[in-house]
Amino acid sequence: MKEKYSFKDLISIMEKLRSPEGCPWDRKQTHKSLLPYLIEETYEVVDAVEKGNDEELKEELGDLLLQVVFHSQIAKERGSFSIDDVIDSIAKKLVRRHPHVFGDRTDIRSEEDVNREWEKLKEKEGKKRESILDGIPNSLPALEKAYKLQKRAEKVGFDWKSFKGIKEKLLEELSEIERELEKGNREKLEEEVGDFLFMAVNLSRFLGIHPEIALRKANRKFEERFRFMERMAKELGKNLKEMNIDEMEELWQEAKRRETVDKISKIQEEE
Repeated sequence: MKEKYSFKDLISIMEKLRSPEGCPWDRKQTHKSLLPYLIEETYEVVDAVEKGNDEELKEELGDLLLQVVFHSQIAKERGSFSIDDVIDSIAKKLVRRHPHVFGDRTDIRSEEDVNREWEKLKEKEGKKRESILDGIPNSLPALEKAYKLQKRAEKVGFDWKSFKGIKEKLLEELSEIERELEKGNREKLEEEVGDFLFMAVNLSRFLGIHPEIALRKANRKFEERFRFMERMAKELGKNLKEMNIDEMEELWQEAKRRETVDKISKIQEEE
């Protein structure tokens, strides 16, 4: 095994894995079969970034890079394109879309200037949008797509004027959920829950908070507290299934108290 592998080595390794003498699993993969791994590796990169763990980030970026190399090798075997074409394409795009860095444009100074010029350049590339909503992938998770739809609408001024307006709309959507729940109309109830969630994304975006990041943090907090409850119940010689809601609520509050104590201790250690 080499002491230090290069990008060229990685390409050669993938070619070998896909060859008749390579790995049966790697040989049978297709663009479509690899999609779940591509999505999974992307989220694992996000996890590593949120943890602030550079060693883990290095490993996960490698796994994500492997997916790019894997897809490129499959495309090369089909006679479509290679990893060199992928690199050439993105490099040319970066240079083309940054004339203020690689060219002589001196009128592009702010982030707003960059975004405006970006749209003009994409139009020149034949990517003119019939709708400002064009280009948002349908395959995006619903939460992320709702955020992107709203961000696009925000660009033309179709937005809420105040937090108060969003709050009132959220309460209105909640009332509509309650009304449909009383009627027992499941189809309409699903629609109203969707409207409520869409407005929750609106609230997050309006406050300058990415809903995906906020929800990931909330998920992590819930998981940590719930796991604490399970451990506490075990120490009491029970499991959560045997406890009533009041007993579980007591454990939940204890988890929150312990969380606060741990945060204070961490701050004191840093000082």
